[in-house]
Amino acid sequence: MEAVPSRCLFLLFLSTCKLFPEAAAEVQAPSDGPGTQEPVRLADVQAAMEFIAAAEVAVIGFFQDLEVPAVSLIHSVVQNFQDVSFGISTASEVLAHYNITGNTISLFRLVSQVDNKQLDLKGEDIESMDATKLSRFIESNNLHLVTEYNAITAIGLFNSMIPIHLLLIMNKASSEFEENLHRFQEAAKLFQGRILFILVDSGVKQNEKAISFFKLKMSELPALAIYQTLDDKWDTLPITEVLIEQVQNFCDGFLKGKRLRENHESEEKTSKVEL
Repeated sequence: MEAVPSRCLFLLFLSTCKLFPEAAAEVQAPSDGPGTQEPVRLADVQAAMEFIAAAEVAVIGFFQDLEVPAVSLIHSVVQNFQDVSFGISTASEVLAHYNITGNTISLFRLVSQVDNKQLDLKGEDIESMDATKLSRFIESNNLHLVTEYNAITAIGLFNSMIPIHLLLIMNKASSEFEENLHRFQEAAKLFQGRILFILVDSGVKQNEKAISFFKLKMSELPALAIYQTLDDKWDTLPITEVLIEQVQNFCDGFLKGKRLRENHESEEKTSKVEL
């Protein structure tokens, strides 16, 4: 009898390695300093649609009026998420278009066609909301074409409808990092809706446990690691640099059932026993 559902195996492995207790510490307190980003006022449906389409991740406050406490909450967390677009709308036509019937904060993400959905905070969630809870909601669902792995984003990644994840395991301090990340992002566009692309910084000590799950040694990095959450199948490919064609071939091969690494069956059984 299986001890845990296979979809949660890798997530359970990470949590038993004590990665998740740090999650609360990674949610930043609201910044008191000056900033340049402010929520955009969305006056009509066309403006809202264009706003959402232009952002990888967008957070919109849909309110009956601007006097509700949740409005100030959005303003308080804006500066902590420079990679998220924030908007506010009180227009009745906009609220109706997005099926809003009460004060609601919604998150939209374009990481894929599958996950291109509206995640809502409303009702009692809004009434009990504070800046820390709102930040945690945004951070845990802040998925991009390439999402950097950490204790909080892991939650959103494994709650995603997309069951296949491709990891680029590389030290962000490397002089070649930015160029390789750019090519990894370009490759991600080829598999939008089918594979989530994730960056794991091998220079972060807390990530060593995630790396060891794939039986990789530090001497084998940088590397690509691909994982199927539904049945725990995985594969790895040590690389010297990210090449779009190489990433494409590796992903296509995995989708067709081909795996490069040998002795997977014995390795997967071993990892389950360890859990």
